[in-house]
Amino acid sequence: MLVTEGSSGAGTELVVLVDDDGTPTGTQAKSQVHHTSTPLHLAFSTHVFDDGGRILVTRRALSKRTWPGVWTNSFCGHPGPGESTVEAIARRADYELGIAVSDLAQAIPDFRYRAVDFSGIVENEICPVYTARCAGDPSPRAAEVSQWEWVDPQQLVRSVQLTPWAFSPWLTLQLPLLYPPT
Repeated sequence: MLVTEGSSGAGTELVVLVDDDGTPTGTQAKSQVHHTSTPLHLAFSTHVFDDGGRILVTRRALSKRTWPGVWTNSFCGHPGPGESTVEAIARRADYELGIAVSDLAQAIPDFRYRAVDFSGIVENEICPVYTARCAGDPSPRAAEVSQWEWVDPQQLVRSVQLTPWAFSPWLTLQLPLLYPPT
């Protein structure tokens, strides 16, 4: 069962653990799943665009346990047990950014990555990538996002190429797949 985030952030968010083929094998509390030997689990990554074609990038809060202060895609999250990815995306869009998204589309269905942050904590995820649209600006939770900006996608690609260390590893891996070099 998924216990969703409440207005106080209380509750236990469960993450779905999977085997190498993506078959669910159990659950674990999100607060306990990320460590130096993080098990493979389900996630998603979402890139939100405005009506002008700009992409929303966010800077992770400095209080985040992994990759604090780095710029990343619009938002990410984990579908809970029995929750569809579409439902999880809507939940996290509202919780993290205070937005509703539309025109949701799967952009990279088989994205998967493993990365280690400076503290040794590992991300190990089967993480399909989605695109979506949003009208209006976000109103993010300070515990999730410290800054945000709408940017031209090609400007973002160039920035990541020039300073990859300033961005999340999943974003640096996703952008060449979303915007293949010409």
